[in-house]
Amino acid sequence: MGRTNPPATGGRRVFHGRRIVATFAITQTIGYGALYYAFAVLLHPVAADLHTRPAAVTGALTTAILVQAAMAVPVGRWLDRHGGRALMTAGSIIGASMLVAWSQVTAVWQLYPVFAGLGTAMAMALYEPATAVLVSWFDTTGRPRAILAMIVVAGFASTIFMPLTGWLNAQQGWRTTLLILAALYATVAVPLHWLAVRRPPADPHSSHRGEPADRRTLIRSAVHDGRFWCLAVAFVAHAAAMSSMTVHLVGFLAGRGHPATFAATIAGLLGVLSVTGRLLLTVAGHRRRLYRIVAAIFALQATAAFLLPAVVGSRLGAITAVVAFGLGFGISSLATPQLLAERYDTTAYASIAGALAGPVTLAKAGAPLLAASLLATTGSYLSVMLAIGTFSLIAAAGILTRADTPPPAITATLPADAARHT
Repeated sequence: MGRTNPPATGGRRVFHGRRIVATFAITQTIGYGALYYAFAVLLHPVAADLHTRPAAVTGALTTAILVQAAMAVPVGRWLDRHGGRALMTAGSIIGASMLVAWSQVTAVWQLYPVFAGLGTAMAMALYEPATAVLVSWFDTTGRPRAILAMIVVAGFASTIFMPLTGWLNAQQGWRTTLLILAALYATVAVPLHWLAVRRPPADPHSSHRGEPADRRTLIRSAVHDGRFWCLAVAFVAHAAAMSSMTVHLVGFLAGRGHPATFAATIAGLLGVLSVTGRLLLTVAGHRRRLYRIVAAIFALQATAAFLLPAVVGSRLGAITAVVAFGLGFGISSLATPQLLAERYDTTAYASIAGALAGPVTLAKAGAPLLAASLLATTGSYLSVMLAIGTFSLIAAAGILTRADTPPPAITATLPADAARHT
């Protein structure tokens, strides 16, 4: 993709960066609502219409997540080389097309290639590429606020689209519902991604020029840096803890005698608390080292998970523990880009983040299944909560391990012409 943006700097760069933030706030909300959250609402109507079990339909979503994870690295490399405009526009087109294709399936096996396409679209158009674009546009000061603005708005995707999808399904059926969602996503996301997303103008003061040799050097430096693998362990473990708690919290609370409505309401607090935790992290990050705040929150989550079985008998105890756990629910989405960009520059950010996004996505998909197996083996949610607490402790330890080691000496391995700029 050619760079058609003018070589703007200063105020014009900030203005266009803010326009991209506004664009992503809209397209990520609709994208997650249509491509991801609609599935939970349509799961049982689709299974009934196709005369199959919900588990068979759920397997299609697992396929989408696996494909999304596999696409993380090539998508990251594309973003570093070409930017997000063409990629995210194409991803929006593919996503809308797969929703249309989903509406036409007549057999359960047809869902699997369709959802493989949806996984490709999610990798190309949802949170990871959007974050990479914002990282390239904003400096260390503006980056947290830009990402926060996007994810706070997009955090309402489930609040908006799950009821909307349910209402449309009741009025029109699941096939027409998917066609309506496809039309909405296509008419909004495709033009916005094409018109608003640009690569930022080159920074004349940057040590790294964005050449392929520079990116390869940065990626090699990250992969050979022990701190990168400590962060990888931390965020994979945290993803496992978050997804396991999301899936099993309602069943745990109901199993301990709480009414289903109370259990669902308390579980619903996690989404609200994720916004609260992100806001607190942004404010506190101006006063303390980011990794220390993140590690402290992960440790708080571990404590909450370990204590939850002991206090869950009372409503106040359950609410207190869930609130403590929920404060860390969404902070990885802010902490990951900050920690990676601060340590490894932004020239190869998307490739480095893509190497991390793959295993994190797999952890989100696989951990609830492992937790369910643990529950079936032990017959008790105590083992599940202990596992979630252990994952959170591992995450805290990973964030702290080798945190004070200096970044790798990237410039020492750059080609001579690039090194002269440092």
